[in-house]
Amino acid sequence: MAAASGSVRLQRCIVSPAGRHSASLIFLHGSGDSGQGLRKWIKQVLNQDLTFQHIKIIYPTAPPSVFFIFASSGGFSMGGCMAMHLAYRNHQDVAGVFALSSFLNKASAVYQALEKSDGVLPELFQCHGTADELVLHSWGEETNSMLKFLGVSTKFHSFPNVYHELSKTELEKLKSWILTKLPGEMERQNE
Repeated sequence: MAAASGSVRLQRCIVSPAGRHSASLIFLHGSGDSGQGLRKWIKQVLNQDLTFQHIKIIYPTAPPSVFFIFASSGGFSMGGCMAMHLAYRNHQDVAGVFALSSFLNKASAVYQALEKSDGVLPELFQCHGTADELVLHSWGEETNSMLKFLGVSTKFHSFPNVYHELSKTELEKLKSWILTKLPGEMERQNE
């Protein structure tokens, strides 16, 4: 539904924090999926919802046309690509960026933007299955290396025998990393 300003209001699924809200996490889905679908998939992998004491999770649903040109890449990987584009080109003030089974192409506008950047850049947490046949592991590694070369602090985790899918270990590592970037009161007290 278009608003008067010409912007589009996206459908979204929200998981509220269990306690006092102090941060928000936006989890972008890939082509052919929805925010609700991604939340359901994560819940299936973890056997429970991904929740935090203080972090609201927003799963927006993009209009299908947004991902049309990327249809050959498929999956949640396009959400990671979009997150890297948004953070490193327009919103370098975010606490961090994560990309799961994702990559940037060799001539990405992200690389061009970072060549001109001189500020502090958000850390990148990246995960990739070594058996991914849709978005090759080497593409994820290449993206990570290029971003590191351009000044991004990165963490890259490879998961042996994992295809183009989410794994429980990957999501648990992601959750721990998120808590280092967006600590709650309990995490701050333990530091």
